Amino acid sequence: MKDPRITSWAEVLVNYSTEVKKGDVVLISAAGLEALPLVKELYKLCIAKGAKYVEYDFSVPEISRLFYNAAKKDQISYFPQHKMDFMKSVDVYIAIGAADNSMVMAQANQKSMIEYAKVTRPIVDQRVKHTRWVITRYPTHGGAQEAKMSLEEYEDYIFSACCIDWKAESKKQEKLKKLMDKTDKVRIKASDTDLRFSIKGLPGIKCDGKFNIPDGEVFTAPVKNSVEGYITYNCPTIYQGKEFNNIRLEFSKGKIVKATSTGMDKELNEILDTDEGARYIGEFAIGVNPGINRPMRNILFDEKIFGSIHFTPGQCYDECDNSNKSAVHWDMVKILKGDGEIWFDDILIQKNGKFVHKELLMLNPE
Repeated sequence: MKDPRITSWAEVLVNYSTEVKKGDVVLISAAGLEALPLVKELYKLCIAKGAKYVEYDFSVPEISRLFYNAAKKDQISYFPQHKMDFMKSVDVYIAIGAADNSMVMAQANQKSMIEYAKVTRPIVDQRVKHTRWVITRYPTHGGAQEAKMSLEEYEDYIFSACCIDWKAESKKQEKLKKLMDKTDKVRIKASDTDLRFSIKGLPGIKCDGKFNIPDGEVFTAPVKNSVEGYITYNCPTIYQGKEFNNIRLEFSKGKIVKATSTGMDKELNEILDTDEGARYIGEFAIGVNPGINRPMRNILFDEKIFGSIHFTPGQCYDECDNSNKSAVHWDMVKILKGDGEIWFDDILIQKNGKFVHKELLMLNPE
């Protein structure tokens, strides 16, 4: 029996997030075969909306792992021009992650993964800059296990975080965006964390269901050389198939000068040495999704946890360009619930994961 919530989910992605219209070329890209029910609903809706062509593809992470482990230098360096040519014709890109094993890349060749990310970055840039795109995650048994839930509980959690009134959430986020726009100095204080940086002249950007589902954050970027202090992240993060815990970063003049992670110092620093920009911050964001309240080892959800921030080494976004360029964009999450403060220009706006600034109270979950 088809779950009717999948249809509602597809409607959010097609009608609200990407606004598919007559004449569009649409690419639906699923990583994992379990996403088939959602792909079918998306395909049907896109055709009904009048898209002139709908391409769908399924990738299998286990096969990608074979490539990274077996490919020679000339294979890693080969640029798939046919993918770039097609991406230039795409108007709408919908991506679905449905991998049943988040650790499938844990033993893959990390150097090959880093090099291939550099080679194929232009295709990603073309997609990000020139399509109406959205990314989501489909519930799998593996995802449920990572979240320490049953599949049924995990499905309920995902639907409650995805299928909400995004227009209403957008209006709430507008208050935080406007406050960010007026702010110069930011300070984050919590356990083993004391960060100071400027966001002067860099806009606040609402994440209100247009690019990620679930969504729910307002982000900006620090002035590139302004970050001072240190932060210890308290959410696990999986990057390039490896899990990192208790990442601690120290900053001087914007640059990460020391980076540690329990048992993973070497792997962490190899990623941060991918290029010069990987040791600078490309994004600062505050999570505001009222339906997401605990880490699930899935960054699309974890970065939206209400009462969290993420402070991201690597590439900045074009909408909020602090000039930092990198093949890396690594969202690392710090939950402030019960322990933490956010200050804008010496005014306390959030304490222990709840907004206390009078203009932002409506963002707190009911």
